[in-house]
Amino acid sequence: MKVENLEPTALWNNFISLNAIPRASKKEQRVIQFIVDFGESLKLQTIQDHIGNVVIKKPATAGMENRQTVILQSHLDMVHQKNGDTIFNFDTQGIEMYVDGDWVKAKGTTLGADNGIGVATIMSILASSDITHPSIEALFTIDEETGMTGAKELDPSNLSGTILLNLDTEEDDELTIGCAGGIDTNTIYTYKQKQVADNVIAYKISIKGLLGGHSGMDIHKGRANANKLMNRLLYEANQELGIQLGSVDGGSLRNAIPRESNAVIVITSARKEKFNDFIKSFTVTIKAEFHAIEPSLSVSATEAELPGFVMDEGDFTKITNAIYALPNGVFRMSPDIADLVEASSNLARVIIANGEFVTQSLQRSSVESTKRDVAIAVASALEIIGCDVSRSGDYPGWKPNPDSAILELMAELYRNNFNSEPNVNACHAGLECGILGAHLPGMDMISFGPTIHGAHSPDEKVQISSVQKFWDYLLKVLQQIPVKNN
Repeated sequence: MKVENLEPTALWNNFISLNAIPRASKKEQRVIQFIVDFGESLKLQTIQDHIGNVVIKKPATAGMENRQTVILQSHLDMVHQKNGDTIFNFDTQGIEMYVDGDWVKAKGTTLGADNGIGVATIMSILASSDITHPSIEALFTIDEETGMTGAKELDPSNLSGTILLNLDTEEDDELTIGCAGGIDTNTIYTYKQKQVADNVIAYKISIKGLLGGHSGMDIHKGRANANKLMNRLLYEANQELGIQLGSVDGGSLRNAIPRESNAVIVITSARKEKFNDFIKSFTVTIKAEFHAIEPSLSVSATEAELPGFVMDEGDFTKITNAIYALPNGVFRMSPDIADLVEASSNLARVIIANGEFVTQSLQRSSVESTKRDVAIAVASALEIIGCDVSRSGDYPGWKPNPDSAILELMAELYRNNFNSEPNVNACHAGLECGILGAHLPGMDMISFGPTIHGAHSPDEKVQISSVQKFWDYLLKVLQQIPVKNN
């Protein structure tokens, strides 16, 4: 089965067209133009605001003119990640998709189902001639994945809807009515360097094969963080063998749990055998700890070219101690909502090279005061060794409204159509609804979508049968939108 032959064909073919266009966050010019051209080709009112968000308006179908206007919203950008051994240029190539049973996957890269399936769904409704719906305002935002600047800079004068359906939830039985806010904590530190001594040998250490995943939706699953694992290895190796550090390059994107880390270390030639024994022992220990979660975890050490300089011993000790002390993973569970992570932190990036030590991390919380608390904890662990700390990308959470009218309607439709209760919840991911709600006071909002696993990682996949379920459910929701308030 080919992707273009899957049902509903309009949705999947729009997804194919979308995935042919590189659309990394901050690099959305081509996909913005693609959506503008799409709206104009349908002769629908199409508006691009100052930041790059696109609004396409479609009138109600016959008999639905008295219903409330619905904003259908998804984001245009996607996370670009690939496996270390995958040759792929995200700036020039489209995503290569294939069908595997009940799933659509990508070849060694992220799939872009987050949030491309939502975008393709909205495109299909806009292009349809036989779907019953009220007036539609399709809102395509930019840069959701690296700061939500599209939502933050939204021009609300382009929208008049009273119900917002965000199509960015990743389990098809969930109706999301709240989410976490987030803030980036970035640090930099200038360390002392010294020249490499004689009678030494260099090794490149690689930790790879981790699951990674979404730093909000997957943070509670106990997955290993490659940056924390590498720091643990370096700390223990230094304690036992007195190694010297040349460089570290770990992680990639701020909102992805890091899957890989590489380091270059230097050790005296006389300790070569002991170092190899250490790597074997460390690997056995780590694989035993994570055997049920990280089956593909690997640690390797291969001889490498000597670096020109290594880090001063005092800075090496300070930096490894600081990273060890850094909070990572779940910080606090919600006392109000069962099984909801309230606050977390993800050490997404660690770079040590050319005299600079840099970290990037993302803190999330559904409670503003707790978000600040975990951000301070992260900053403090690094400030204590002299790092300069900066914060950016602060965005609010979305406070749940259990009395929402659209929630009541959609929950009842779910029960009637699927003979089961929907999972009404809040999520630990950063949806745009909190920001959009600040621009659009009084907006009744809900988020839902098809089942997507492994978002923000090359393991990302979307369930075919779930897309069909989601599509049919959305069409029924649009048919039942309440009449306008007087």
